Amino acid sequence: MSLKDRLVKVREGLYELPKSGCMKVPAWLFLSERLLRAVEEGAVRQIANVACLPGIHKRSVALPDMHFGYGFPIGGVAALDFEEGGLSPGGIGFDINCGVRLLRSDLTESVVRERLGELVEEIFRNVPSGVGSSGKIRLGPRELPEVLEKGAEWAVDHGYGSRKDLERTEERGRMKGADASAVSRKAVERGASQLGSLGAGNHFLEVQRVERIFLPEIAEKFGIIEEGQVCFMIHTGSRGLGHQICGDYLIRLERAFRKELSELPDRQLVYAPAGTEECRNYFSAMACAANFAWCNRQMITHWVRESVSRIFGEAGIDVVYDVAHNIGKVEVHKIDGERRKVFVHRKGATRCFPPGSEIPEEYSSVGQPVLVPGSMGTASYVLVGSPKAEETFYSVCHGAGRVLSRQSALRRFRGEKIKSSLGSRGILVRSASWKVLAEEAPDVYKDIDEVVRVCEVAGISRTVAKLRPIGVIKG
Repeated sequence: MSLKDRLVKVREGLYELPKSGCMKVPAWLFLSERLLRAVEEGAVRQIANVACLPGIHKRSVALPDMHFGYGFPIGGVAALDFEEGGLSPGGIGFDINCGVRLLRSDLTESVVRERLGELVEEIFRNVPSGVGSSGKIRLGPRELPEVLEKGAEWAVDHGYGSRKDLERTEERGRMKGADASAVSRKAVERGASQLGSLGAGNHFLEVQRVERIFLPEIAEKFGIIEEGQVCFMIHTGSRGLGHQICGDYLIRLERAFRKELSELPDRQLVYAPAGTEECRNYFSAMACAANFAWCNRQMITHWVRESVSRIFGEAGIDVVYDVAHNIGKVEVHKIDGERRKVFVHRKGATRCFPPGSEIPEEYSSVGQPVLVPGSMGTASYVLVGSPKAEETFYSVCHGAGRVLSRQSALRRFRGEKIKSSLGSRGILVRSASWKVLAEEAPDVYKDIDEVVRVCEVAGISRTVAKLRPIGVIKG
């Protein structure tokens, strides 16, 4: 019997995989029947394997955008005990703090449409993108450690934005515990040339219009005030630096913890046991990558503002929020009636704290903004955290989730046709290559409307607004 056949429906939008074998806790999968049909058996096996990790609390969690990944499925969440658990790089991912930032503007679609082509070209010119792209800021290996430890604060201190931007960034753009000495020289060398660049793959920068507002009072708190309002969404992460850090520590942990590794159902789940030097060092290095990513998005924000001002003059562009979706956090959650400190792993998952949590004061009455990016031609969403998200350790989906590999997409799609098809729908696309347009075609992903709907019916988030791209910049 397959694992999918063993799933038990708990309520609409939620299935449970009961404990069996080495599983210490059950697995909860937030899916609809339609999304369940699209999920690979291998991804279900992965979330079952996650439930075998030492020190795991309550349940392993898979969100509606789940698909097969490295160790954890993408869209996977787990909370491991701070004293008896540990940190698993496979539960955080290679692109550490790949995340999303949303900017709202005072511009409207009717105004932007008249010069959309100029705007897209100006942003494409001003924000470096593409495979192996280098940033506009050339930092030497001796200068980068300050970025790794200060994050977005470094960017603001050097004139790239304001303190207000930091207030609207998760962790204020600077994760505590970062120590550049825990990062390898090779990782530093890779990062030094890439700060201030978008990269390639699923990363993008979009000019978007507000298509629909579902919760006007909450949307107004976020600065989203009317349909047709223009926003900008930035989706990128820690580039080669984060990838190198993850790879470095996977090798180190496999060598250091062979006994622990032999007891796992999948070697890709290798972890640094809590309290060990390796656990402390990996956390410090991961925090450095997270800070690099926040600094990166802060600098790109500055160049978006520059680009818009050159075309339209002063446009009142403000950060709505900036969220990470590949990250590990030390948080306190209620476990069996007690508050326990845990390592929360969010891989392809976004934090979604409810009202009254550790979020910007201006949002404390409504909850944390949650940003869910779409793919070219499909909608993106703004959600808000819900108290019921306690079930997922206050986590929600990070996007639509792939259904086709990049190789499969290249065999099925042609970049030129994708650009033409999107253009016929009023979406202007500028990319560094045709290949990336084929790899990231809209049909490569699940239906994001269904993914967001499941989060809503399951009660783990509320839908605030729907955004639609009118201009897309891809690496």
